[in-house]
Amino acid sequence: MEITPSSLPWKSLYKLMIGSIVPRAIGWVSTVNEAGQPNLAPFSFFTAAGANPPHVLFCPLIRETDGHTKDTLHNVRASGEFVVNIVTEALGPAMNITSTEFPAEVNEFAAAELTPIPSVAVRPPRVAESPIHYECKLTQIVELGKDAGAASVVIGQVVHLHVDDSVLIGGDKIDIAQLRPIGRLAGNGYCRVAPAMFDLVRPPSQIG
Repeated sequence: MEITPSSLPWKSLYKLMIGSIVPRAIGWVSTVNEAGQPNLAPFSFFTAAGANPPHVLFCPLIRETDGHTKDTLHNVRASGEFVVNIVTEALGPAMNITSTEFPAEVNEFAAAELTPIPSVAVRPPRVAESPIHYECKLTQIVELGKDAGAASVVIGQVVHLHVDDSVLIGGDKIDIAQLRPIGRLAGNGYCRVAPAMFDLVRPPSQIG
């Protein structure tokens, strides 16, 4: 099957993409609105974006239900700040609750029975139950469309990082077996990372 993107509905393209670009890390993003009310939502269009200086990015899509942008994007635009909380197996059910399209006035921390705790460098709270948090200041938002299914690429610089000692090896390595993160697949599918891992040793550089 050969596909020209313009020949298919965007939802079909979306299904093909999320079914083949797998597994995807989950950025569990906490923000606050102008009144200081917290919001929490997961995004599987999420990744790291360099380490010097450290940046992460996530991509909220325009909702199909009402054609509006997500509360997370609105909050980031208003505050210029967000926190990415890492999702573990144990937190999967709570994360799933926060994926619900709630009205803007709903506090997802309360809906999912999670504990908000203060951040160090930004206003949005962290998820206390998560072992790793990236506190971020907005660097740039790149708009990729105006219709339902279009995304905004939200790029933030990491200004503070929390890592629980229970998932840390030495001073700079994460114990994946202890962290037990989960990945996003298609539909209702998720995957476990540990213990189904294997190693491939990267060949040495041929430059220099």
